[in-house]
Amino acid sequence: MKSPNPAFSHVDVPLASSFILSSKAGKEAWVQPVVQGDSYRFEVRTGKPPESAKNGTKLGRGANFCCLMSDAPIEPKHIYAEANAGRMGAKLMAIVAEGARGRIYLAPLPEHEAIAQQAQPQWKPETAMPENPRWFSPPLYGLKTYGDLFTPRQLVALTTFSDLVPEAIARIRADALAAGMADDGRGLDAGGNGATAYAEAVGVYLAFSIDKASDYWSSICTWHSSKDLIRNTFGRQAIPMTWDYAETNPFSDSAGNVSSGIEWAYKALQLMPAKADGTAVQSDAQSQTISANKVISTDPPYYDNIGYADLSDFFYVWLRRSLRPIFPNLYATLAVPKAEELIATPYRHGSKEKAEVFFLDGMTAAMHNLAAQAHPAFPVTIYYAFKQSDTKDDGSSTHSTGWETFLEAVLRAGFTLTGTWPMRTELGNRMIGSGTNALASSIVLVCRPRPADADTISRREFQRQLREQLPEALETMIGGSSGQSPIAPVDLAQAAIGPGMGIYSQYAAVLNQDGTPMSVHEALILINRQITDFLTPDAGSFDADTLFANSWFEQYGWAEGPFGEADVLARGKGTSVAGVAEAGVVHSGAGKVRLLRWADYAADWNPATDNRAPVWEAAHHLIRALNTQGESAAGALLAAMPDKAEPVRQLAYHLYTLCERKKWAEDARAYNELITAWHAVLQASREEGPRGEQLGFEA
Repeated sequence: MKSPNPAFSHVDVPLASSFILSSKAGKEAWVQPVVQGDSYRFEVRTGKPPESAKNGTKLGRGANFCCLMSDAPIEPKHIYAEANAGRMGAKLMAIVAEGARGRIYLAPLPEHEAIAQQAQPQWKPETAMPENPRWFSPPLYGLKTYGDLFTPRQLVALTTFSDLVPEAIARIRADALAAGMADDGRGLDAGGNGATAYAEAVGVYLAFSIDKASDYWSSICTWHSSKDLIRNTFGRQAIPMTWDYAETNPFSDSAGNVSSGIEWAYKALQLMPAKADGTAVQSDAQSQTISANKVISTDPPYYDNIGYADLSDFFYVWLRRSLRPIFPNLYATLAVPKAEELIATPYRHGSKEKAEVFFLDGMTAAMHNLAAQAHPAFPVTIYYAFKQSDTKDDGSSTHSTGWETFLEAVLRAGFTLTGTWPMRTELGNRMIGSGTNALASSIVLVCRPRPADADTISRREFQRQLREQLPEALETMIGGSSGQSPIAPVDLAQAAIGPGMGIYSQYAAVLNQDGTPMSVHEALILINRQITDFLTPDAGSFDADTLFANSWFEQYGWAEGPFGEADVLARGKGTSVAGVAEAGVVHSGAGKVRLLRWADYAADWNPATDNRAPVWEAAHHLIRALNTQGESAAGALLAAMPDKAEPVRQLAYHLYTLCERKKWAEDARAYNELITAWHAVLQASREEGPRGEQLGFEA
């Protein structure tokens, strides 16, 4: 893009988010821009890269860069204007090649770039991307259609391979006939069972393979410098704007080559266990009758998390080019149908409120249809991928509009919840590694139709039942009962809704003091308060030092605070700052007090010889041992203090909840990992011998 600096307004300066090519130890490489007068070139350097190479010319999130020539900031408004005027281009930075001992990186020559620019595609998809920046960033920068996401030579490759599919079908049919296969002259769409249908079936899988290739052949694909490979377009369910991208060689042996998609399709068919015929029917969930008297387990759309139909167009445009002759009715439209898609999409419905009403009404109708048709002997199980980052803190509780709206629809449909349970369905590195709990688990709702003669109860009675029944259910979930695997803290908030909503949903209504029905939102607030009360250290038998540390952590985290405040708080908790410092939990000096992080705790700590070992200290020593030495070391530590096991576990749950509410994702991760590894740590503690045998509690 042209520099905004008048002195260099004739120079196309790079918008690069990184100059790092390889960050593998011993194989580091990066792109070094070499400025000469009013021009520059890219060279490849090896060895430890300078810190400046990490962020390229990027200054911050989004479209914020600096001019390579003048260091002047390139503001988003300049980038928006230039890009939408069609004045954003691309420049070759480096070439990745296969060497004798792995990847090698080469500086580009003018001939390389000239070859790339010679590609002239005869066709490209003209379907427009939606103007919805939540899922689609490229339209903000002038890339308006799906065809704009591909470079000319990527388009040539995709159109060439797509057009080869009908050719392959014709040859396969001819080969099948030559081999003696009968032919009824009917294709797949007409229910054919001969050579024509066989050839078209193979063609479908070839088209799938090319469609998969489009995921690796777009200008949204970036380079993974720590793994020396290309990232595909859909690292998540969105199409972001990428500033530097990698083009894969379709004929290479690397990720994204044209053969890999064909091999995946072949392996899927080869390993598919089902041998009998099957059927697939497309039908509207609000009116279908397919599920009558059947066991139902369904995975419905998740409110507004994913724009399935909009995102599907990326693949549809290529499938349509290959398969429209085979399935003319299926590919009759230029883009995927969207009007009836049951998600809350504000841009489609005019406002967030209208989108929510559309989702609630449609999901209620769909769930009511399921409830009416479900087999009476079995519950209906519904998977819902709860997205932690959707939660909002209103001061008294944490809630999610999508989650509440979905629950409202399920209950309106006449279901009662008999349980909720998390299933780990997402990659672990998506949970907290990116700084947020992006998508932790799918929550399974276990539902049965509510009896027609269900009673009505008061708000006070509902609260009484919560106080009586939730603690036992929570104790079971965190692993208090024999043989129970503990639910990780990241999942507890949603799993614990099950018992609470089970109470709420079994009644026709829960009435507030003024006679109005209690909403799902209000019920969830009361349920979450009971969960918080159960997990708070003040509700248990925690020592005074732990109570002080917890309150100080809630106020200051790991930062320093004034000694005077700490002194008042410590006295109120029945301890002293000096005492807590003696316990090894805080550092006090120069009028300031701060809590020690787990990494600050001594590696040679022995609980057997520590005369003042609060639960807080024990918990963070276990985290230290787990993170630095693994489960065996943490187990050995726990074996020396078996009486601390249950309080430590309860404290870890509480501190995770606290960190999650305050959006301290990295701190939350430590507590979540301790609970996730809890059973392994317990097992390791038992293997310590006599100390392990004296634990006196069940896993």
